[in-house]
Amino acid sequence: MFFIPGFLISIVTFPGVIVHEFAHQLFCRLFRTAVLDVCYFRVGNPSGFVVHEHPRKASHQIWIGLGPFFVNTIVGALIALPSAIPVIQFENASFIDYVLIWLGVSIAMHSFPSTGDAQNIWSSIKSRETSWLLKILVSPIVGLIYICAYGSVIWLDLLYGIGVATLIPYLLVNLLV
Repeated sequence: MFFIPGFLISIVTFPGVIVHEFAHQLFCRLFRTAVLDVCYFRVGNPSGFVVHEHPRKASHQIWIGLGPFFVNTIVGALIALPSAIPVIQFENASFIDYVLIWLGVSIAMHSFPSTGDAQNIWSSIKSRETSWLLKILVSPIVGLIYICAYGSVIWLDLLYGIGVATLIPYLLVNLLV
């Protein structure tokens, strides 16, 4: 394995960072949680952030934290969809096809919530107002978020991005044909 500094990865995959932060902001708006500050992209750590007030319900905080997983996965797959087949099969793939695959991969590889998101979700789970059912359902998700965050050291986020941007569109096309 080789080491590439995180800020370089963020620069190369900046569309994914932007969509990730947009997803947090979108879920804040959906759950009527005031957004106090937003940075869609910067060179530094973190490469983007959304500061919002404390949501009224613990379940809202959970959705705000998990929002990027759903949004980035769906957007990454949809952007790469028209280009996945020519690129995978090396048939008549154009420069635009490779740009769309790069966009899809870079967006999808930022699907995983950050450890900060996991901490916010965990604090919501520990709240007294959170139902025991929600605690049982979401606690393993927090553990999975940490595994995925630390898995980025072995390029798990990149593998996920490639899978979403190429494998999902490929399977969809083959199911429809």
